[in-house]
Amino acid sequence: MENTSKLRIVLADDQPIVRQGLKYIIDSQADMKCVGEANDGISAFQLTLECRPDIVLMDIQMPNDSGLEATRKILGKLPETKIILLTTFDVQEYIIEGIRAGAAGYLLKDTDMKELLDGIRWVSQGQAIYKTPTASQALAKAVAHKEKNFQAMPSFNSELSDFLTDRELNVLQQMAYGRRNAEISEILHISLGTVKTHIHRILQKLEVEDRTQAVVIAIRAGLVE
Repeated sequence: MENTSKLRIVLADDQPIVRQGLKYIIDSQADMKCVGEANDGISAFQLTLECRPDIVLMDIQMPNDSGLEATRKILGKLPETKIILLTTFDVQEYIIEGIRAGAAGYLLKDTDMKELLDGIRWVSQGQAIYKTPTASQALAKAVAHKEKNFQAMPSFNSELSDFLTDRELNVLQQMAYGRRNAEISEILHISLGTVKTHIHRILQKLEVEDRTQAVVIAIRAGLVE
C-alpha cells in the first residue's frame, strides 16, 4: 500500500537531464514522491494547480515565464504551497526577488544531495532555507535603500507584532539592514548584552535557527521593503 504521507513534489526545469536526476533522487526517498514535471514557467503554474503538491523545486531561468514569475502566480493561487528555487545562479537580485515572491528557499544546483533533501524536509516543516554564499549580502541589499530612514518603522504585518515586542521588532529591523550587534547597540542605545538577548528571543519566538531566516520573515512581513 502506498505511503500517503509522502511529500508530493513537482519539478520545474527546462533541462530534461536535470529533471531526470532530481526525480531519481526524490523517488529514492521513503518520504518523498515526484508527482509531476514541467519544462517552463507556464506549465509549472498549470501543473501545480492540477497536482496541488507540497513542494515545487523551481528553476529560475525558464522559457514562457521565469521561475520567479511562476512562483508569484502559484503562491497567488496556492499560498500553502512551498517553493524552493533551485538554480545555478548565486545572484543577489534573484535571491531578493525570490524572497519577495514568497519562495521558501533558494538553493544552488551544485548543492550536495543530503543538503538538498534536508532542505526539502525543512521547508515542508515551515523553515526558510536561503543557503548560498551571497544570501546574507542579498538579504542586506534587499533593504539597503531604507538605511537612511532606519528610525522610522515601516508598516508591517500585525501578526508579527503579536509575537515580538516593539524593541524586538526594532532589533529585527536592524538585523535586516545587515548591522552587526555592536552597531545595533549603538543605534538603539542599548547594551551589547541586551542586543544578544533580544536576538536570542527573536529566534526562539519565530522558531528559526539563524539570523538569515529571521530576516526572511521580516522582509515578507513588510517590516522592511
